[in-house]
Amino acid sequence: MLRRHFLRAGAAMLAGAMLAGCASPHYLQLNPQRSADVPSTGSGQSITVMAVDDRDGEVIGTRTGSAMSTATITVSAHELIPHLQREAERAVSDMGFSPTTQAADGQPSLTLTLLHLGYERGESRPVIDEARLEAVLEARVVNRGNTYTGTYTSRRTQSFAVRPDRDTNTRMLNDLLSDALDRAFRDPELGQLLAR
Repeated sequence: MLRRHFLRAGAAMLAGAMLAGCASPHYLQLNPQRSADVPSTGSGQSITVMAVDDRDGEVIGTRTGSAMSTATITVSAHELIPHLQREAERAVSDMGFSPTTQAADGQPSLTLTLLHLGYERGESRPVIDEARLEAVLEARVVNRGNTYTGTYTSRRTQSFAVRPDRDTNTRMLNDLLSDALDRAFRDPELGQLLAR
């Protein structure tokens, strides 16, 4: 009798812990990195480079897919934007230019803007859940009165039997943003206008 009581209590505690785990928010520290080759078009010219966040908010979704859920997933701008700035400067440098954060009259500029980062629940099937991730970056180049704006979207659908933990979500979102960076800096129009 006593053993059954302990088993029941243990099961209740385990269920409570699992529910608490599901309801806990995730604050993710992302570090996306470009891996694609970039066109070499520069010859040392100075380029003003700036990364900005233009999302509606820092909560990108919930782990349960419910808008009312407390299991929010948050990516803060003050942690992510410096990484995007670093990657934009590295891409510009690899193109053959000299990146700077200082603006100057007549100096070409590149602004990398995070327009959207989303994490939504996809279709649910027996035992299997789905997460749909989307990142949208915009790159805007201005040089000698000419402007070029490119929008680059990366989407992923991930199926899972066990809801992803913080490390898994971090890895998935890093991969997503890294792909968006690759798409942006592979665009030959960016380097061509910067070099004009």
